Amino acid sequence: MVKKRGVLRSHGEWISMSVRLLDLLALVVTGWVAYGFRFGFESLLEMRPEYVACLFGGVLGAALLMPVGGLYGSWRGSSGLRVAAHAIIAWAVAFAALLIVLWAGHWADGFSRLWLGYWAVGGAGSVSIIRLGIYTALAWARRRGFNARRVLVFGGGDLGARVVQAIQEHEWTGFKLVGVIDDDPSKEGERLGSVKISTYGGEIEDVVQKTGAEEVWIALPLRSEDRVHELLHDLRHSIVNVRLMPDVFGLRLLNHSITEIAGIPTINLTESPISGFNGLAKAIEDRLLAVVILVLISPLLVVLALGVKLSSPGPVFFRQRRVGWNGKQFDMLKLRSMPVDAEAGCGARWATRDDQRATRFGSFLRRTSLDELPQFINVVRGEMSIVGPRPERPVFVEQFKNEIPDYMQKHLVKAGITGWAQVNGWRGNTDLKKRIEYDLYYIEHCSILFDMHIILRTVVNGFVHRNAY
Repeated sequence: MVKKRGVLRSHGEWISMSVRLLDLLALVVTGWVAYGFRFGFESLLEMRPEYVACLFGGVLGAALLMPVGGLYGSWRGSSGLRVAAHAIIAWAVAFAALLIVLWAGHWADGFSRLWLGYWAVGGAGSVSIIRLGIYTALAWARRRGFNARRVLVFGGGDLGARVVQAIQEHEWTGFKLVGVIDDDPSKEGERLGSVKISTYGGEIEDVVQKTGAEEVWIALPLRSEDRVHELLHDLRHSIVNVRLMPDVFGLRLLNHSITEIAGIPTINLTESPISGFNGLAKAIEDRLLAVVILVLISPLLVVLALGVKLSSPGPVFFRQRRVGWNGKQFDMLKLRSMPVDAEAGCGARWATRDDQRATRFGSFLRRTSLDELPQFINVVRGEMSIVGPRPERPVFVEQFKNEIPDYMQKHLVKAGITGWAQVNGWRGNTDLKKRIEYDLYYIEHCSILFDMHIILRTVVNGFVHRNAY
């Protein structure tokens, strides 16, 4: 059977090149339009030479830096928001490189900061819109059978069932199931989704030819290493893509991925999502936002500090040891809400709704969560993040790590001022297992866009909460 290559697939390199060119064109246009917003649109035809040089220098830098990290690779199987976010982050890095060059060359003062700001925002919007538009068009085409890749699944067990379900529920990825085969004769005729399982007779190349499969996905248990080798040997003369679907669904996966270490393919079952490029992006996000917020709330902090001093003798800030990223301890800052000797007799314990240790002004700070504001200083110092699991005291960490499965996994990221658990109501003296469940969900789905969503919900929902005390 002769395979027909889809129109989109046969021109995949052209699509990738077109996206690159559209990105660069969009950055030129947004920089040009930004100049019009800043200096008036009548000045667009007489753009000053230094701005022209800066514009094309920035675009050249984007052309060199944005492809790093596979930005122009295949999008098949990725979500549209992830693709757009990846482009925004890549442009942010390229633009930051431009600013560093301007600063290092003492040229920054020669350019309007407003123009640079307009260009940065406009560029981020344009590259994301380009991707969302192309992504939507590709998804539309794939749902209608264009650019489809025909997939033959080997394995009719639980893993095979998961694979079949994923293929049939995500038609926009462009994978089309053409058959399922299995060694077990007792599975003959059983249905997985819309297809029946066929017994494998030993000639997989014939099955590939008969079904027109372009990919073979091996979905066998981890113990079937020898069988996988046999299948690869049987397919040695075939030109199909062969993928191994690892049977890891019974394991606790946290931000899992596949990497190569010293030439050895490695499945990362659990890893921190803030390493490498993602860690750099989150660190920049945290520090920039924290500095801006501290400047904006500085008058409020002065007023609150005065209230703390008048409510009881002692320092304004309360420093408490907490456990953060990688299990490292740090001093978390709060506005002091209790007398300095509040824990002298009782030791460390959870705050309760009718906690008599707090001063009257301290109770107000806790109810409104205003006592947490100094933690933006911890963020600037790199000890915390704006978004992440709330940090706990060492004595409680030692207790909870033996009581709650996967409790220590929350330390794979920096502790946060707010988090996914908190915006969903799991804060204060609430079900700790539920809070950890939400913390682990955040770690698995950690991204700049998710952070912004949590920050927005924190602002919209307000700081007053029934579980804040």
